[in-house]
Amino acid sequence: MSDRQQTVNGEPDSRWDPVDYQRHSSAQLGWARELIAKLRLRGDERVLDVGCGDGRVTAELALQVPRGEVVGIDSSGEMVVYAAATFPPERWPNLSFRVMDARAMTFEAEFDRVFSNAVLHWLVDHRAALAGIARALRPGGWCLLQMGARGNAAGVQAAVDELVREPAWSAHFEGMGEVYGFHGPAEYRAWLAEAGLAPRRVELVAKDMAHDGPDGLAGWFRTTWLPYTHRVPGARREAFIAAVVERYLAGHPVDAEGRTHVGMVRLEVEAESVG
Repeated sequence: MSDRQQTVNGEPDSRWDPVDYQRHSSAQLGWARELIAKLRLRGDERVLDVGCGDGRVTAELALQVPRGEVVGIDSSGEMVVYAAATFPPERWPNLSFRVMDARAMTFEAEFDRVFSNAVLHWLVDHRAALAGIARALRPGGWCLLQMGARGNAAGVQAAVDELVREPAWSAHFEGMGEVYGFHGPAEYRAWLAEAGLAPRRVELVAKDMAHDGPDGLAGWFRTTWLPYTHRVPGARREAFIAAVVERYLAGHPVDAEGRTHVGMVRLEVEAESVG
């Protein structure tokens, strides 16, 4: 995650699989590279990556600031251990990783840029994270954030919602509350102001997420829809994932090249510190 799913059934979730996630997150990596270009880095900045995950994006940030420093944080210990081993300090001297929850950041006026890609929608309430981002920024610093927005992956969500109401699966989802924090520009502008951040740009961006056939779609679902998959016992989990994919593809078939497509809506935010 990044600050991906924080709890499962009320208990901390430590079941992120960094290797499996890396195999099925090429779209997120591509979008992150697009976002990095918008940071307009000179090369000497100190940058915070909120939700560093497997570290690939954080390492790309480090390459952009050879005279600066990048710190990646993630709530998943597995992800941080994997990132630190993949990008060790002896080879990446301006890059480091820490286990830290985005809602409880402890930085004070330390960074010129705060970056976050495909992470904050894992939090239903974003206000604590935004307050931490505001505290982490130096005077004149600014943040660039992209996350799922209202309507994101609506077709997949509809297939999941139908399936979890069926008798074969419903018992696993009793008492399940709100899972994702998919929001829109209006409430986000208000939250930025509350946090002490002045918005430069808050807008919705449509994206197409493509995968190589049903197997690719299943891999993405397995590695990123943990609030649902981890409610299903392990022996039935692959059957649940297959049922979701079948239900979704019934209304959104593969294209002529055998690729699947999921319509995504991202909220992209630029805001600067007013401290």
